Amino acid sequence: MAEATKRYAIVTGANKGIGFAVCKQLASEGITVVLTARDQNRGLEAVEKLKQLSLPGLVVFHQLDITDHASIRSFVDFIHNQFGKLDILVNNAGIPGAHVDSKAMAGANIVEKGGQIDWSKVLTETYEQAEAGIKTNYYGAKELTKALIPHLQLSNSPKIVNVSASMGKLEKIPNGCPKEVLSDVENLTEEKIDEVLNQFLKDFKEGSLENKGWPIHLSAYIISKVGLNAYTRVMAKRYPSICINAVCPGHVKTDTNNTGYLTPDEGAESIVRLALLCDGSPSGLFFIRNEEKPF
Repeated sequence: MAEATKRYAIVTGANKGIGFAVCKQLASEGITVVLTARDQNRGLEAVEKLKQLSLPGLVVFHQLDITDHASIRSFVDFIHNQFGKLDILVNNAGIPGAHVDSKAMAGANIVEKGGQIDWSKVLTETYEQAEAGIKTNYYGAKELTKALIPHLQLSNSPKIVNVSASMGKLEKIPNGCPKEVLSDVENLTEEKIDEVLNQFLKDFKEGSLENKGWPIHLSAYIISKVGLNAYTRVMAKRYPSICINAVCPGHVKTDTNNTGYLTPDEGAESIVRLALLCDGSPSGLFFIRNEEKPF
């Protein structure tokens, strides 16, 4: 394959689960994939597993902590020196922003493909965990994206896929100022999103989530994904030459969510579909699996 026609992709948080499956599926398309993980040993082990599959594309590992500015700078230097451009960025790395009791989750009375979880019985949320959730799921994805934009702009068909969640829909937060700000597409800015998230953390720290109308269970996860969805719209508007979308891959069975009914491979399919969209495809949209949904 001529150097100019090679495609390069990055998948964050990819040593297991959905991220690992996305790497496998992109590499099966002949794409060179950079699998990233915070833990170097786990990342290298994941790459070795993929190498054993004899995929047509190449999978390489690079350590990356999206909450660490120095780690991001080092990673961007690697992409610049090794590839010179970037075609696909999949922002998959994320954390619950709470402690989830996996045994309690397994024992919860949940109907397959539906049903409700009594979150008060399966998780605990501290301010430190909430802060880490916002820092990873929103700010980490945002800072990495901004750092890689110049390399994406060198691609003939750049794509960004932000792995979100149905919990990140605006209907999950009550009517009020934050919802009004995030619903105002024409005037939405990165700074306004940051203000909403900062207010959430302030209210969390003060113990006033319920009084202020914020979600009270998995609150940081929900708000971080609401922020990521909003950021998707802002970036799609700012960079019309880059196809940028957000997607909920569905209820996937993972280490932290063992109630899922989809396999990681099935969840990855909707992410990979957006990563491989043809030129001129719509941008700035939100999907639940393959179906476009309102934000």
